[in-house]
Amino acid sequence: MDFDLYLRFALALILVLGLIALLAWLLRRFGMGVKMTKGNRRLGIVEVQMLGPRHRLMLIRRDEVEHLVVVGPNSEAVIESGIRSGASFASTLATEETKR
Repeated sequence: MDFDLYLRFALALILVLGLIALLAWLLRRFGMGVKMTKGNRRLGIVEVQMLGPRHRLMLIRRDEVEHLVVVGPNSEAVIESGIRSGASFASTLATEETKR
């Protein structure tokens, strides 16, 4: 095989990889067609704590409400739901005491 053939293959590979990188950058830049800014995000992970090698405790926020979830390799379980975002432990405990 000639050197010209190797050079054409290398240039075609560089061109294709460049086009893929450009497409990935455009998709990331424009959010794959969904316009999301930091101000209007409704869903997020507040905190993650490892419980063991395969289980995690996650605090997930939706709108202004947080949910405490245990996630494992084969199952998920909601521990507590409806936690108000930004509420302190003392205020949450006082609210629960008044409900009883």
